[in-house]
Amino acid sequence: MPIRRPIITVLGHVDHGKSSILDKIRGTAVVAREAGGITQAIGCSIVPLSTVEKICGQLLSAIKSSLTIPGLLFIDSPGHAAFTSLRKRGGSLADIAILVVDINEGFKPQTIESLEILKANRVPFVVAANKIDLIPGWHHDEKQFLLPNLNALDYQIQGEFEKRLYALVAQFQEHGMPAERFDRIQDYTKQAAIIPVSAKTGQGIPELLMVLTGLAQKYLEQQLKIEVSGPAKGTILEIKEEKGLGTTIDAIIYDGHLRVNDLLVIGGIETPLVVKVRALLEPKELMEMREKKSAFRNVKEVFAATGVKIAAPGLETAMAGMPLRSSAGKAEEIEQFKKEVQEEISEVLLEETGEEGVLIKADTLGGLEALQKLLRDKKIPISSASLGSVTKKDLSKLETLKEKNEFQGVLLGFNIATPAEIEALAKAKKLKIILHDVIYQLIDDYDAFTTSLKKEIELRELAALVRPCKFLLLKGYVFRQNNPAIAGIEIEVGSLKTGDPIMNRDGKLLSIVKSMKDGEENVSKAEQGKQVALAMDGVTIGRQVQEGDVLYTDIPEADFQKLKTLKQYLSTLEVSVLKEIVDIKRKENPVWGV
Repeated sequence: MPIRRPIITVLGHVDHGKSSILDKIRGTAVVAREAGGITQAIGCSIVPLSTVEKICGQLLSAIKSSLTIPGLLFIDSPGHAAFTSLRKRGGSLADIAILVVDINEGFKPQTIESLEILKANRVPFVVAANKIDLIPGWHHDEKQFLLPNLNALDYQIQGEFEKRLYALVAQFQEHGMPAERFDRIQDYTKQAAIIPVSAKTGQGIPELLMVLTGLAQKYLEQQLKIEVSGPAKGTILEIKEEKGLGTTIDAIIYDGHLRVNDLLVIGGIETPLVVKVRALLEPKELMEMREKKSAFRNVKEVFAATGVKIAAPGLETAMAGMPLRSSAGKAEEIEQFKKEVQEEISEVLLEETGEEGVLIKADTLGGLEALQKLLRDKKIPISSASLGSVTKKDLSKLETLKEKNEFQGVLLGFNIATPAEIEALAKAKKLKIILHDVIYQLIDDYDAFTTSLKKEIELRELAALVRPCKFLLLKGYVFRQNNPAIAGIEIEVGSLKTGDPIMNRDGKLLSIVKSMKDGEENVSKAEQGKQVALAMDGVTIGRQVQEGDVLYTDIPEADFQKLKTLKQYLSTLEVSVLKEIVDIKRKENPVWGV
């Protein structure tokens, strides 16, 4: 079986140079190419092996085996949103990724997200440590490769470079990924290779291409084998409106071949879509396909691995990230492909499972899958997973989930919007919706929500308990001796509330707090330092209780057990009074509260 080009995608934080690196690879290839040395398809740039060999030169001697891959295919739509659309059954469509990190800034939010997605999808990757040209004192000799140039630098500049590089290595280590400079790696299967580059000057680009070629050649040969003559298998990268063509799809074809007039079976949320290919389009030679003015050329067929713009009637409901298959039109084959694509989707879309868990939504199938994987890694259960913006039906599900479990009555949405009326309805019903366009930030926000909710629930529990309180029955402030007894008190430590049981220093239950007044106002709670009038049934002041007595709340044993688990919310003085109460109780019952 022939071997296709490895599909390489580029990820990283905004402004760290993803597009610039792709542009520089393309530009270097254009400069180095012989006739036809680089071609551009929709969504990708194809760099043939001959062009890679010309750019890398003697560097390729480090790859011991003879090269059999036909070249490299770079995805031209960099960014995490595009990457999450690049999926096929069982994982990512990308064979290798380039994670771009600014060597001067280090990890940023989307760096962490990209790393998490790569790890979740088990995609091998290399690190392009970009912007080395901004290191103070750095200079570039165009006639030399990266390492000789580096060794020729002043030792202080080299020291500054090493300092930044190993700060990056430490950040990868913190996120559970060993990394090392590419020429110092002992085992490429256990360490991520860091290639220092400058997208501005092109320094390090030959080394980056050399490492990518070496990895593909050594580790990916088996998975790059394809069926050239078979039906196309692919994934939708983007949906676009094109003047004169209507709705079109930009797709990556990773197996087989696709022809004009083939039927295309595309996965759908409820049912698959079947359309007839009217036109296959590619940009003209060396045109920048991301520019809307790009001139296209019609082609009759395309072969994997490549990207292509497909025009066909009926593509209006197609969605990014959906799988596709081509067919010459045999009814049995079409039915089989319908089944295949829907099975692939059903692995990601989860209807209500009846299980407790958060509700998740995303804009693409790949985004939904990435979110699922990261949540499962963190042992966060999922009750349902679907595509599109938040709906009234979602809010109904949320209400049911919240009634069962407050922690899981939450909707997490990746890269989606909430219509204003739905947002207002959710707010009125006090339903929690967390949206973000960075997956890891979404999960961090959910963690923050659960931490806050846990505290809120614990404080609610605490409010229902009898808390430790020590108070003084003030002398000269007896307003009624009994039926009920009313006297002035001062709270020395803790807080006292209506309904709390009261005991004396001997642990004898005297009464419960019937009511309290602060001046003319009835209050249900009195805090430390407060003086209030306290009403108690069942006691006579002068008999069971005396002016000047120190009294305590009579904490039930069950409340004491709960207070121990919520001790972090008690003040140091409250904890001290709690110990006094325990000592009083254990004089009568040595195992009280144990």
